[in-house]
Amino acid sequence: MSALTNIKNDFTRNIAGYSSMGILLSTCLGAFAIMMTLSFGNGLLQMGIVLLTVAVCSAHNAAILTVQKPTMIYRLLVVSTLVNLAIILGAYLLQL
Repeated sequence: MSALTNIKNDFTRNIAGYSSMGILLSTCLGAFAIMMTLSFGNGLLQMGIVLLTVAVCSAHNAAILTVQKPTMIYRLLVVSTLVNLAIILGAYLLQL
């Protein structure tokens, strides 16, 4: 647990720098997740996954733009990253 605590404390101290990197990470991973999702077509399931991706990325970006607490921004970045990585890995495994 101490590694996660150190990362969170470093994020809180250097929020300005990590916010810009977080926006880039969240947006790029989200775009890639949407691209992978839409490679299977454009049915209702795919549009639901696209909605989920856009919602988590937008929540993270909105938290930064509305100057929320660093802890909330950090948690939303982690959630956004995990959700998008799960979508990307799931799409990749389905293509095999």
